[in-house]
Amino acid sequence: MFTTTNLWNKDGLLVRDGLWDRMAVLMSGLCLVHCVSTIALVAILSSAGGMLLDPLIHEIGLGIAIALGLFTLGRGVLDHGYIMPVAIGSLGLGMMMGAITLGHDAGHSGQEILYTMIGVGLLALAHDLNYRATH
Repeated sequence: MFTTTNLWNKDGLLVRDGLWDRMAVLMSGLCLVHCVSTIALVAILSSAGGMLLDPLIHEIGLGIAIALGLFTLGRGVLDHGYIMPVAIGSLGLGMMMGAITLGHDAGHSGQEILYTMIGVGLLALAHDLNYRATH
């Protein structure tokens, strides 16, 4: 039979079936998982950081963006006849192409990132306008 006297000792602490010990082991295990996963995440990010800064990755990404822009925005003009999405998208792609020529280590103090972000934003706006005009 279950009684409260079996659960609590004289100090009012729960003592049933080594619950506190199991909770302590669980916390130790969670701490270990946290420490190992943090080390692994930092190692992965430092390894991937070098790869993600490779100019080839940016060139491939820009090529994909240009191909998708030509296809979707060009198809949009054929569907709805509005040229504004293509004009804004072209400006965005042009800014992205210009930003890629600045390079990472050329001493441009973050201008590449700024121009890329503006270009990507303009391209996203163009795709949104294209979607709205089509639907």
